[in-house]
Amino acid sequence: MTIYDRLANFFFEVGTLRKLPRIHRQTLLTDDTSDTIASHSYRVAIIAWHLAKMEKADPYKAIMMALFHDMAEARSGDHNWVHKRYIKIFEDEITKEQLGTLPFKDLEEFVEEYNVRKSKESIIAKQADLLDQILLLREYEWQGNKEAALWLHQAGKKEGRARLKKFTLASARKLGESIYKTAPSQWWENLWTSKNR
Repeated sequence: MTIYDRLANFFFEVGTLRKLPRIHRQTLLTDDTSDTIASHSYRVAIIAWHLAKMEKADPYKAIMMALFHDMAEARSGDHNWVHKRYIKIFEDEITKEQLGTLPFKDLEEFVEEYNVRKSKESIIAKQADLLDQILLLREYEWQGNKEAALWLHQAGKKEGRARLKKFTLASARKLGESIYKTAPSQWWENLWTSKNR
């Protein structure tokens, strides 16, 4: 198999992430077909870029970790917290077979660095991942999903925004606070018009 054959196979595998639903759909009681591993990773990467700029870290590394942080799920699937109680995923094996056979070692190294979570960029990528979850829950809450509202506000906790305590980066915490108070449709508030130009 040539390098180009291996890359062609890899790109087809990457494409399957568009078809893999994020499995919290089961426990969030929603059937949002737009929420896939690919759509999630895309928004995580965009968030990571902005956090990296704010934190004076390497935006390229942060984006690459964000894009590939769930790549193994192309082979293992996504699992919610109920599933994780019963399933063992051999992510190291998947990463080695999936990314370690590519002509460039960078991707495997990015995933390994992300999983160790010691570098600033890996912390940024993880916090971007958590911010995407808050964005998604806020969108679902806005649509009236009561389960998402419980997750978002962590019912039973003293503080309604307990998820913000997971953030160690000031920029991520401030962004999280803004997400909680911003309406998901507010971005187009001053853009709509009934007239074509």
